[in-house]
Amino acid sequence: MPRIGAKLRELRRRRDLGVRELAVRSGVSHSTISLIERDRMSPSIDTLGAVLEALGTTLPGFFSDLQSSLPCSPFYKAADMVEIGKPETVSYRVIGLNHPNRQVLMLHETYPPGGDSGDAFTHAAQEAGMVVRGAVELTVGDQVQVLRAGDGYYFDSRLPHRFRNAHDGVSEIVSAVTPPTY
Repeated sequence: MPRIGAKLRELRRRRDLGVRELAVRSGVSHSTISLIERDRMSPSIDTLGAVLEALGTTLPGFFSDLQSSLPCSPFYKAADMVEIGKPETVSYRVIGLNHPNRQVLMLHETYPPGGDSGDAFTHAAQEAGMVVRGAVELTVGDQVQVLRAGDGYYFDSRLPHRFRNAHDGVSEIVSAVTPPTY
């Protein structure tokens, strides 16, 4: 499985920055950066974005760099998927991160009890998915619906949207976003 931490440490060292200096530039604590670099913590997208911005790169740039160093296979075992979420709130595992010229972001999303994607957000893409376990409340614009296992969705991501686990157990979604946002 590719390790985000090693790549992040390599970028930081190439720019001749210490962990504390990167912490000041990014607004992320030095202990958090250290944990991420040692793959002891899976950063949220916001945290990783702030660190990468301080390093002069972007999420798409970071992941495209990461994918170019990996061998490409049409098959992905669970251990091959890269975690880009925060498993205690929502786990986002990327399927096919190393696929060359990727046109779609495929995710396996896991929402623990009480888990949600946070405040409604927007981005320039389209999203589709299917709930495979549990129940997820999806808000798109001013519409709200609870989707259960077997139910799906498709929407323009420029509309504010939010996902929330509406089940007392774990809920899971398999989703696709195009164009890929990371």
